[in-house]
Amino acid sequence: MEPLRIGLIGCGVISDIYLKTCQKFDIVDIVACASLDLSESKAKAEKYNIAKFCTPDEVINDPSIDAVLNLTIPAVHGDISLAAVKAGKHVYSEKPFVTDLEQGKEILAVAKQNNVLVGNAPDTFLGSRIQTCKKLLDDGIIGEPIGATAFVGTHGVERHHPNPDFYYKPGGGPLFDLGPYYLTALISLLGPIKQCAGMAKKSFNHRLIESQPRAGELIDVEVDTHISSLLEFKSGVSAMMLTSFDIWDSELPRLEIYGTKGTICIADPDPTDGTNIFGGDVLYRTRDNARWNYRPRQQGLDNWTVAKNQHNFSKDSRGLGLIDLAYAARDQRPVRASGEMALHVCEVMEGIMLSAKTGHHQQLTTECAIPAALPVNFPDSETVVHSAEQQTDAVL
Repeated sequence: MEPLRIGLIGCGVISDIYLKTCQKFDIVDIVACASLDLSESKAKAEKYNIAKFCTPDEVINDPSIDAVLNLTIPAVHGDISLAAVKAGKHVYSEKPFVTDLEQGKEILAVAKQNNVLVGNAPDTFLGSRIQTCKKLLDDGIIGEPIGATAFVGTHGVERHHPNPDFYYKPGGGPLFDLGPYYLTALISLLGPIKQCAGMAKKSFNHRLIESQPRAGELIDVEVDTHISSLLEFKSGVSAMMLTSFDIWDSELPRLEIYGTKGTICIADPDPTDGTNIFGGDVLYRTRDNARWNYRPRQQGLDNWTVAKNQHNFSKDSRGLGLIDLAYAARDQRPVRASGEMALHVCEVMEGIMLSAKTGHHQQLTTECAIPAALPVNFPDSETVVHSAEQQTDAVL
């Protein structure tokens, strides 16, 4: 089968890791790159030996392009994705999926009508770390899940990002920027969310850019930057999540899942190794070595057990979800990093913010499947067992 011919729209900083990842797989071929700035498109095309640079409209209207990789700014994700599916193209977008839920529903409806697939970042849950968590849960190591805690706190992006403005505009902020990683991970492990609640605040009216080339400029902050939330999953699991751009440092773990027989814990990935939560140790404790086992301590039992990782993709592999979409298109199976899951994540985030304004819990109307585990030898497994690969529990 010929590779999926892909047109990139959005040639910003994040596009580099996508293009590097795509170059490792024969199932995709980036044939064009586009942005509103043609000089930016040209530079990216030359850097990655891409044959064509052009405008976004040219990518959408090119009948030889099968799919669009949408890496535009959050405010226009929905518009580009909708244009792509209307043109009969598959689409894979950066997060968030949309900033308007009705547009997200329209994208999925048009895609179904035109028999094309929709995928969406983040795809970090396909990395070795979250896939190892999934295996621990599937194997019953910690029993039935009871609860979870997610924590992601930084002091913004203006210290390192060259153009951080959009992080503080509508559609930005820590919940919409960082929340999708943790919500997607939790939903991929525990299933869809039934209801949510939130509290939010804006701690600073202005942020000082410290990175070049705009060091010294002030940004007006238009969104809340410290958000606490409660989540109730349809399975009965309850979770707490904190996302913040106002925290200088913390020792809290980034994700924990509590079960009837034990606890899974993953700490923050080392920011120097490029994993971006794709890889890293997965720790767990069971009754035998828990802190509260009510038995005399035995040497060595104070430590967490490091789960054996049999999965690939421990380093930053953004774009892996697009690779999975390409195989899904070939094999006519569901996409793991699906538009349905992305839309559900967006509704959860909107629900949290609406709850923060109204003081009421928000009932959710969307749901999604739990994605099938990524085979440990992906993509080699796709050439052997692809037609039988299905997502579990089409509707939970």
